Amino acid sequence: MLKSLYSGVSGMKGFQTKMDVISDNIANVNTMGFKASRVIFEDLMSQNTSTSSSASNNLGGTNAKQIGLGTKTGSIDKDTSAGSPQSTGRALDFYINGGGYFIVQNETGEDLYTRDGAFSRDNQGNLTTSDGLKVMGRAATTPLTEYTDGTDTDAALAASGNLSALTIPSTITVNGETLNYDSVSVDQNGLVIGKYGSQNFVLGQISLATFNNAAGLENVGGNNYAVSANSGAAIVSNPGDTGTGTVVSGELEMSNVDLSSEFTEMIIANRAYQANAKTITTSDEMLQTLINLKQS
Repeated sequence: MLKSLYSGVSGMKGFQTKMDVISDNIANVNTMGFKASRVIFEDLMSQNTSTSSSASNNLGGTNAKQIGLGTKTGSIDKDTSAGSPQSTGRALDFYINGGGYFIVQNETGEDLYTRDGAFSRDNQGNLTTSDGLKVMGRAATTPLTEYTDGTDTDAALAASGNLSALTIPSTITVNGETLNYDSVSVDQNGLVIGKYGSQNFVLGQISLATFNNAAGLENVGGNNYAVSANSGAAIVSNPGDTGTGTVVSGELEMSNVDLSSEFTEMIIANRAYQANAKTITTSDEMLQTLINLKQS
């Protein structure tokens, strides 16, 4: 059987994979915090029709004669660069100006990671994602500390590394007086400040995670990622620490998909797919010619 048939099939499979990745990128062009992917191809092993030889006194050296056997998908890489910020003016929308990821927890208690900072407050006061996953951070100590310019915020929070779900309660009790929730703000260091009555109180601090290889994180849906063997364990720290970045309230991170690049790659994938299909039909014609010789 002609090797070109199998090479053509491998090429069609490869560029179908490339087209699948491109279409996913384009479909998520407006998905908050989405990271584009790209396909890297590798050649398959080659068949040696003759081996190489070294030079001798009477004859020069010769190279090996090799015929490639097609292509395969070497990897599908994730572009972890930040998307552009989009202003929303909403207090519970957050953009990370740096390489960190928000830490969220699903219903089974597993920690996941996201760049989508579109958070909400549920009926229990929990700070959650759009899918109801709880946002993790350093909770405030009890009793709550009133926030002023000179507040020692670190002393008002749980020890670093002791994460829990962040809450914004509807009421708090201070010195026997019940105060009702009015509004919330978050500063660049992730400090959650709740306004109750005319006073501001430290409610917690959003924590961020970084990874030795963020491109190794695995997509699990819902704009969330899970650690993998190649991402390394999460390194948990506070916003503003080296490498994590700061938190910007009132903004969201757009997808980092570049449509012009995706359309260019789509044209290339389409033409390459057609070219590989042509090698198959041409190989088939050659086989048909051979069969006709036998029949004649």
